[in-house]
Amino acid sequence: MSVRPINRTFSIAPMLDWTDRHYRYFARLMSSQTLLYTEMVTTGAILHGRGDYLAYNQEEHPLALQLGGSNPVDLAACAKLAAERGYDEINLNVGCPSDRVQNGRFGACLMAEPELVAECVTAMKQVVDIPVTVKTRIGIDEQDSYEFLTQFIDTVKAAGCEEFIIHARKAWLQGLSPKENREIPPLDYERVYQLKRDYPELNISINGGVKTLEECQTHLQHLDGVMVGREAYQNPYILAEVDQKLCGIDAPVMSRDAVLEKLLPYIEKHLQQGGRLNHISRHIIGLFQGEVGSRVWRRYISENAHKQGAGIEVITQARAEMDSVVSL
Repeated sequence: MSVRPINRTFSIAPMLDWTDRHYRYFARLMSSQTLLYTEMVTTGAILHGRGDYLAYNQEEHPLALQLGGSNPVDLAACAKLAAERGYDEINLNVGCPSDRVQNGRFGACLMAEPELVAECVTAMKQVVDIPVTVKTRIGIDEQDSYEFLTQFIDTVKAAGCEEFIIHARKAWLQGLSPKENREIPPLDYERVYQLKRDYPELNISINGGVKTLEECQTHLQHLDGVMVGREAYQNPYILAEVDQKLCGIDAPVMSRDAVLEKLLPYIEKHLQQGGRLNHISRHIIGLFQGEVGSRVWRRYISENAHKQGAGIEVITQARAEMDSVVSL
């Protein structure tokens, strides 16, 4: 199977309970170039769980699977399954600080075990032809020197990893919740810039606190890529200009209504297959953020999409309610 070339200029962060396949389909409608990531999936879920944890829509490509785990054999087995299913990249989570993740010995705590991360990367690279990448932090707890970070990079790079996504905050493994870990440790973009200067041969993307495409453009003067998290979810329409502003694609920018129009058949199909409206509608609540009537849109969907038997008319009525506000 041929390996698809991946544009790493702009990507959307893997976010648990958020970046599911419905959100990714919606995001792809607005940008053909954005690299999409799954939510973090543990090796245990894939190998022993009930259900298909590797399911996705073909339209989502380019698509990376983010794995959580620290057992090289299990990670290799999951990577092989994912490559066979057509994923474009395997990403190892070395950034999540939650207690649950630490108890499973993966996530950010793995920064303290670079040799184990290197083993994991080696095991996966031996069984797949697609890129194996690592998403990590700039440090953990008191281990937050630049030397600590470069030692980690050196060790994992020696295993053949050529692409790193760096969340520009260290993680506090004790005493802070995952939410606090996204906000309290200060961002240090300059440290990530320095990493790229010292490792020009590596592909390095930055993550953390990025809210606008203008900020992305600034980061791209120093780095290879930018990964955006919550802003791409809560204000998804920023994706509509990614191809043009960041990737040099000469194409018209799709309107919010055009995006919605293209999503409706997907929603209809999901409903016909027995799915519920709010499986998808929860992802589009922010589509009209900043527009007149956006509050009406959000409220109408929030109050009605979860109801038994709710159908496509909830979406069309929410849009009509917006228009009635505009015309007042």
